[in-house]
Amino acid sequence: MRDKVLIVDDAEINRIVLAEILKEEYRIAEAENGIRAIDFLEENHEDVAMVLLDLVMPKMDGFAVLETMREREWMEKIPVLVISGETSVTIEQRCFECGVSDFIRKPFDNTLVRKRVNNIASLFQYQNELEQKVEEQTRTLKKQNDLLKVQAAKLKKSNEDIIDILGTVVEYRNLESGEHIKRVKCFTAALANEMMVRHPEYGLTEAKIEVIVTSSSLHDVGKIAIPDTILLKPAKLTAEEFDCMKTHTVKGGEILDNFKGVWEEEYQKTSYEICRHHHERYDGRGYPDGLAGDEIPISAQIVSIADVYDALVSERVYKKAMSKEEAFSTIMEGKCGVFSPKLLQCFQNVRGEFEALADRNS
Repeated sequence: MRDKVLIVDDAEINRIVLAEILKEEYRIAEAENGIRAIDFLEENHEDVAMVLLDLVMPKMDGFAVLETMREREWMEKIPVLVISGETSVTIEQRCFECGVSDFIRKPFDNTLVRKRVNNIASLFQYQNELEQKVEEQTRTLKKQNDLLKVQAAKLKKSNEDIIDILGTVVEYRNLESGEHIKRVKCFTAALANEMMVRHPEYGLTEAKIEVIVTSSSLHDVGKIAIPDTILLKPAKLTAEEFDCMKTHTVKGGEILDNFKGVWEEEYQKTSYEICRHHHERYDGRGYPDGLAGDEIPISAQIVSIADVYDALVSERVYKKAMSKEEAFSTIMEGKCGVFSPKLLQCFQNVRGEFEALADRNS
């Protein structure tokens, strides 16, 4: 509780008069020079509501007191009212430049001193209380923010756990899918980061890319519903079998729809987009919906190239692996479907990274 007024004046009569004016409303402390004033403030600055300061004093004058108070940051909490016989406007101006709250010339009027002290003290008290409330609210908000971060981390972990569980199901269902999923995630990350840098119009961020990369694990989740005789056939599929295989995009979307409300909406939405649309093509000749251009979600466009590249450079039960050079040419020349020119340019930019990842994960 700031209820003390420190009167600093080398003239005892001035201290007595000022103490008499203020004694009914404040506890009074006195100092006959600047050194005594600073010593008192060292121990009591948290209790002082106001300093009444004379300028001309022995040992340490008023300006030296002001400078010390400013250095120690006491003036941010304690207002200073200078009461001086100085009549120079320059001196008064210098006082305000030092941060005093008011300046009263001697001889002073008792009523004026009391009102000014009360007004300034009340203003600083309100300011200090307001700052204290802001600090308390800031601490409360920080605690709430820390709690939200913990909850967000738990939710993120929950989302990733759901995706990992579904991805594991696909891995057990399709003997080749486990390593395929890991490689597709690596290729997706490389291509998505290049797109973020080269084409900001797609609004990709590190956070969104993380969701896309994680969700890419589910691009083939619909293969759970494809019969073994088709999924694991060690030969080229018939037209009828291929039509059945293509339904994994729609069936995958249906599976993910069953998880609405279980995981975070952004993960669910991105996973659905990738699962349903990663076989769409930029010219509209893909499946299942025949989307064209940027009707295809950018997440699905990115995963599409990652998926195709890995399929080309990997050995499957029905084919041998293609060389990295041939796989690159096949994609760039549109032999496995037409892709976005922007994506192809980014794919070309990260070709070395793709090939290094293919070597490392082969």
